[in-house]
Amino acid sequence: MQTRLLLDIAADACPDRLAVGSLSGGLDFQGLRARAAMVAAWLDETSARHAVFVGLNGSELPVLLFAAGMAGMPFVPVNYRLSDADLRKLVARTAPGVAVVDDDMLARIGEVEGVELVARSGFAARFMAGDPPDLRDIPEHENDIAVLLFTSGTTGDPKAAVLRHANLTSYVMSTVEFLGSDEDEAALVSVPPYHIAGISAILTSAYGGRRIVYLPAFTPEDWVETAARERITHAMVVPTMLDRILDVMAKTGERLPALRALSYGGGRMSEPVIARALQMLPQVDFVNAYGLTETSSTIALLGAEDHRLAIASDDPAVRRRLGSVGQPLPSIELEIRREDGAVCAPCESGEIHVRGEQVSGEYLHKKAIADDGWFATNDSGWLDDGGYLFVEGRLDDVIVRGGENISPGEIEDVLRGLDDVADVAVLGLPDDQWGEKVAAVIVSRSGAPDVDTMAAHVRGLLRSTKTPESWFFRAELPYNETGKLLRRVLKAELVESA
Repeated sequence: MQTRLLLDIAADACPDRLAVGSLSGGLDFQGLRARAAMVAAWLDETSARHAVFVGLNGSELPVLLFAAGMAGMPFVPVNYRLSDADLRKLVARTAPGVAVVDDDMLARIGEVEGVELVARSGFAARFMAGDPPDLRDIPEHENDIAVLLFTSGTTGDPKAAVLRHANLTSYVMSTVEFLGSDEDEAALVSVPPYHIAGISAILTSAYGGRRIVYLPAFTPEDWVETAARERITHAMVVPTMLDRILDVMAKTGERLPALRALSYGGGRMSEPVIARALQMLPQVDFVNAYGLTETSSTIALLGAEDHRLAIASDDPAVRRRLGSVGQPLPSIELEIRREDGAVCAPCESGEIHVRGEQVSGEYLHKKAIADDGWFATNDSGWLDDGGYLFVEGRLDDVIVRGGENISPGEIEDVLRGLDDVADVAVLGLPDDQWGEKVAAVIVSRSGAPDVDTMAAHVRGLLRSTKTPESWFFRAELPYNETGKLLRRVLKAELVESA
């Protein structure tokens, strides 16, 4: 099934329902399809084989995504936060292509052989302004690649993850009820266009019949103001966003009565933050979603009822599930495996492997999925006795101290239990005796942290080999815009300053 059909059936079923944009001037599903078809006809007239987007969130994004599917070419949103040189290199890799680029980013790219750059303002004037055009008949195309997403690797050139129409539509149709959204529902999207969550938001909202409202760039003040003004019912944030949003709400008194559901993912959520959110927003269903680019988005969910049961429970095994990512989706098979390939016992750490129709596990010119369909995620984790998944982090981030593998996430979770720890990163630093030593970087609430107390706390709950030997303090930790801790950036800074 092609992604374009998700929009087609929604536009046929509810043509006048708002699909994207503000309550006062948004596009309905009929208009979204008509504009996408007009753009697809234009793409058909070019020699391009990729439809590229470089820019901030906005209504042009779903139009171009669906147009690319109609025209039978991959949609390629590119990370505009890269350096100019890296941005040009990625755009060059999409040749032959057509790239819609924010006006103020055109100079950063310059001329790229084989890629036609189109200013976003010109694209909007031609395809987004005025009354919706008549629907054009676009012929079927054979290309089965729907989206190419460049991964944010820390070494070497980014890989282009391949997401085929079958992967994406399988995810959407197994997780979303067709037109299951009420007509008044609206989703606030603030994740960047080049993140898998941004792609899945478009496709799931179209199939579910929910309006999308875009926040071009996140600030907590803009997020709260937009959510209130547009009567947002659903939203997705990363953990670093939520705490700042709650601060603004506490300051302004805004309680967002329309908000019904808020999902989060992309990084570890501090238990005090989610507990505060549950207290401040009692009407909201909170969901923790875990997924990867290569799995077409979410593969495990900690649902709203799971949150409520965990926060109210005196049972430590149930309470700790607040730090889990929940259970695998019914359409996903998930196993935790040891290095020798054997399946781990409950509560035993290993590498997370997944299998299912939505799992791509593929990059351009490289297959990363086994012949039997299993994909090794390179994430470390474990399942408890109830099948709840706990993600410990990337296997590459494991600290190897004297031959012992130590999970940074386990130590971070313990340190987050201290009132003075606002944020923490644990990593391995080079050590002549042990190979690596455990180091902790702390953001202190008081500004006067007590290292002895912190060390004793870790030692009492874990053991001495997992107790940090080096302690550092920062005003804040480095995160990317999707909420992932830049652990390797931090490690490089610490090694360089040693």
